[in-house]
Amino acid sequence: MAHARQPSVPDPRQNRLLAALPEFEFQRLASILEPVALATGTALYESGRRQPYLYFPASGIVSLLYVLEDGASTEIALTGREGVVGVSLFMGGGVTPSRAVVQIAGHGWRMRAAAMKRSFDRGEVLQGLLLRFTQALITQMTQTAVCNRHHAVDQQLCRWLLFALDRLGSSEVRMTQERWRPACASAMRSSRLNTSGCCGRRVNERLRALRPATAGSPPAGRS
Repeated sequence: MAHARQPSVPDPRQNRLLAALPEFEFQRLASILEPVALATGTALYESGRRQPYLYFPASGIVSLLYVLEDGASTEIALTGREGVVGVSLFMGGGVTPSRAVVQIAGHGWRMRAAAMKRSFDRGEVLQGLLLRFTQALITQMTQTAVCNRHHAVDQQLCRWLLFALDRLGSSEVRMTQERWRPACASAMRSSRLNTSGCCGRRVNERLRALRPATAGSPPAGRS
């Protein structure tokens, strides 16, 4: 009689920061990591509130949103399996004016704030990785600000799609129309977004131009 297959347990090292740790350091952290489902629309932390956990996404995408006094928000960065969510915990804050919302569902791992601070203060490999990720996150925020100020809407949408694809490790971004439009509008802070009209066509053209030419097909821009 065949035995029922046991469901596989996700490996925390699907997160690239955890995967980069030495084995002894990873094993010590593994005992205090908690698995967590990242459901679309879930807020991992809110603006102005203390953050109880540091999150290590293993799949999916989390959107970091800057919240204004009137409640409006603009996306300032995306985080996925390459990093963490909740950098203010180890940068000395604990409270931030941004909020983190799951944009594309996935799963991940989380560590309680007190345990994370103890691990960070040991000054081992984790500390260096978290600081390097924070530098990369600041760079992404800077690029986003410049792009939103100087680039056309279709260029901004291309940037968002490429950022998302990098973090998903896939050639597809699966989102419903109900989530897609507000997500892109927030990312680009634009009311002119039309993903199904001429803007959508320009985006497709730009994305095709960014892909390497396939065998037997002409380079982009040639007939």
